[in-house]
Amino acid sequence: MATFRESQARRGTLAGKAFGVVVLGGYGHFGRLIVERIARIEGCEAWVAGRDPDRAAALAARCGARVLHVDLREPGLAERLRSTGAALVIHAAGPFQHLDLGVAEAALDAGMHYIDLADGRAHVLGIDTLDARARALDRLACSGASSVPALSGAVVDALRPRFARLQSVHVGITASAQAPGRATLASVLSWCGRPLPRSGPGVGVAHGLQGPVRHVFPAPLGARWLLDCDVPDLALLPRRHPDLTTVRFSAGLGLDVYQLGGWLLSWPVRLGLLPDPVPLAGPMQAIARRLAPLGDGCSGMFVSLSGSDHDGRPLSLCWELVAEHEHGLYVPCAASIALARRLASGQLQARGAMPCVGLLGLDDVLDELAGLSVRAALREDTGATTR
Repeated sequence: MATFRESQARRGTLAGKAFGVVVLGGYGHFGRLIVERIARIEGCEAWVAGRDPDRAAALAARCGARVLHVDLREPGLAERLRSTGAALVIHAAGPFQHLDLGVAEAALDAGMHYIDLADGRAHVLGIDTLDARARALDRLACSGASSVPALSGAVVDALRPRFARLQSVHVGITASAQAPGRATLASVLSWCGRPLPRSGPGVGVAHGLQGPVRHVFPAPLGARWLLDCDVPDLALLPRRHPDLTTVRFSAGLGLDVYQLGGWLLSWPVRLGLLPDPVPLAGPMQAIARRLAPLGDGCSGMFVSLSGSDHDGRPLSLCWELVAEHEHGLYVPCAASIALARRLASGQLQARGAMPCVGLLGLDDVLDELAGLSVRAALREDTGATTR
């Protein structure tokens, strides 16, 4: 697991009619990276979809993709999608924390598979309500094809056989200092200082952007501060691994000042002095843009598992991923690209509506990061590196 494998042979060869993939928000933060990668897959045809035809056309010309002018807020989405003749919709427009399942329903109405990059708990868990409909149409509707829960879940699945009993999982992500989108900041602020749903019987009440921990990543990333956040893993991992008693998720940005600011802001919200911090998203993004040049372009992720091995001895493992040169932006995109590749080649036969756990192996996701400044490794963990 310490290196990526170039596995072109196992990916299969595509033949016949092009497998069309419509990327909603295709010129956005993650959509652009997905379009670029999809356009390089033999037998696939990428569509850049969004409200701005000029931005879509510019990217499409650069990548050899096609353009779909579409506004998700307007009626007739299913008809617009159907007109492309494509087989799959990848929803990368976000944010997903406050969206309903209208886009997924429109994709199914158009006779298409559906994948999104959501990491909002309610949205990802809610995709199950479309299961019967997706099965009847012989289509896959999948939510959460991102760093969480797709990649984090794949890591836990890969390491679970080494444990006789798996008791706790702690997932952490630290992004680079690049300013997140305003919509992303608004989503984070929506649960800043507010109680997070319990993740298991061994976990007390946590609050958004509190509970600071410091994790020491491999060089050149080093130590980063992270804060408690809400993600689908807190519900999905205990459901998938019933012996788990503790699941925790922490996240942060590249500069410690971001974590300090988030932690300080969380207290007036928690104490009821600041009813709604969401309007601060714009000013916070402006500050983040000014500070971004101070970052090092590095980001990382860890999944720490603890329990007992098959001889009854305590076992702690820590899987870590480190990205340099801003290549960490590709990590949240890898699962959706892997799913598109496997659907196009016929290797993925799953149908129905479900969160993105158990659909991809760890290597399926990591293979999509081959050739980038991204590396992953596994080590035994004494617990001293996260405190």
